[in-house]
Amino acid sequence: MMFTKIPKEQKDTMIERIQMFYYEQTGDEIGGLGAENWFDFFMKEIGPYLYNQGVMDSKDVLMDKMLLLEDDLYALKRPVNTR
Repeated sequence: MMFTKIPKEQKDTMIERIQMFYYEQTGDEIGGLGAENWFDFFMKEIGPYLYNQGVMDSKDVLMDKMLLLEDDLYALKRPVNTR
């Protein structure tokens, strides 16, 4: 798995959300173990897509910041007297 350790509180919250979603969609309850299995599936199979999209989004933000920084650096240039 590409993710480091997800804090237990966050994982528990996500598992509870899976249980609520499952109940809302099916009218049936799913136990903690079943929800944790769904969680593990999502992390393994879907997580890499979300992770990669996050990396690309971060790259785009970083590139925008670099362009702004480049503009700021050019604004600091001083004219050179070339007599």
